[in-house]
Amino acid sequence: MQNRNLNRLYYHVRHHYFTTNNLVVVIGLLVAASWAWGSVQAMERNYALQKEVDFKQRQLQLAKLETQKLQYERNYYKSDEYKELAVREKLGLVSPGEKVLILPPNTAAASADETMTADTAPRPVQESNFQAWVNFLFGGAYRSLHQ
Repeated sequence: MQNRNLNRLYYHVRHHYFTTNNLVVVIGLLVAASWAWGSVQAMERNYALQKEVDFKQRQLQLAKLETQKLQYERNYYKSDEYKELAVREKLGLVSPGEKVLILPPNTAAASADETMTADTAPRPVQESNFQAWVNFLFGGAYRSLHQ
């Protein structure tokens, strides 16, 4: 009985599932799946290459900007204006008709005055997160600004 059921199952599978039409459909599905997989891989590779090209273009643009900046700096350092400023700074020279004003170093009183003005500056009132939301939602901040 077991052998007979097994033979029937084998016959049923062979004649209903392993037909020429089903074989063609399976081969077609495999070809389509391999084509789709190849397309996805090609798109992924193209995407990675495009990212690399974009990165290289950004690097090129950055190098061009750096080159322009260095060119401008070189032109500035060659200019008479820079030479004059450098001589004034390094050697302490002045142009004819200029007067030099030398100030004494800051004293303790001047430093104390600066810290005093920083301490007396008005500080914003800290409010809770909930209060800030209430003011935002119901216009409390707007009303306080326009009173």
